[in-house]
Amino acid sequence: MTPQAAHSMGNIDGLVALAKTYFDAAYAMDADTFATIFDSNALVTRRSDGDCVLVTPIAAWLDAIRSLTSPQDAGSVRADEIVSIAVTRDMALLKLRLRIPPREVTDLLSCYWLNGRWQIVQKVFAAETLA
Repeated sequence: MTPQAAHSMGNIDGLVALAKTYFDAAYAMDADTFATIFDSNALVTRRSDGDCVLVTPIAAWLDAIRSLTSPQDAGSVRADEIVSIAVTRDMALLKLRLRIPPREVTDLLSCYWLNGRWQIVQKVFAAETLA
């Protein structure tokens, strides 16, 4: 086992901190903060209309985030939840739920322990319109 893998094992605190940064960035729609927790080669994946999958490089996703009105600016109440965290050696999967009106979003964030910290390498998400 490499020193990096040994250090990352059981490092739930680092993943919780990453999730909190993610929630803060989502509430503020702060692309610069998002950029600090995503690997530069990360991908964002979602279902598009119909039964198609849309994959977006992180740089393009961050550009799109910059044009959105934030839940904070809209006066929305935060509703963030860490649903689960699974860690296997130097990789982890975070399942998060958060409110970005008019939707509730479920994110699956695949992370690797890279360069001494957890980084998101893949975001897969689904959004439902709030009732």
